[in-house]
Amino acid sequence: MQLHDLKPNEGARKDKNRVGRGTAAGQGKTCGRGMKGQNSRAGGGVPLYHQGGNLPFFRKLPFKRGEGMNVVNRVRYAEVNLEKLDQFDADTEITPEVLLESGLVNDLSMPVKILGRGDVSVALKIKTHAITKSAQEKIESAGGSVEIIQE
Repeated sequence: MQLHDLKPNEGARKDKNRVGRGTAAGQGKTCGRGMKGQNSRAGGGVPLYHQGGNLPFFRKLPFKRGEGMNVVNRVRYAEVNLEKLDQFDADTEITPEVLLESGLVNDLSMPVKILGRGDVSVALKIKTHAITKSAQEKIESAGGSVEIIQE
């Protein structure tokens, strides 16, 4: 058997139905479109959302203004609360890499933000991409320092 001997199984391929070739062909004159009407014309028919006079489904849905939930330039942060940072020793320098090693952050593709839930009892040197005001106040009141990383 050679490549030129290959052909599809019998009945696997069906010829295209050629309409408008006379009445003897079975699809002459109106070409299977019936007599007159919207669907008999070229480009005719109704849009997919048409519901025959009922209120279309998409108009029943609530109207959402603006860009909704798909903000293009939204920055998503890996968030860490202060209560999680209390496990570190005093004067430890906490960077995103240290947080990754300790398992508080899953990956470094997202910037890290420190949130203010909980308290910190030791002085820490924190280098992070973003921090809330309450978290910064609690860290500085405990004798620590905060440095914002610009990337």
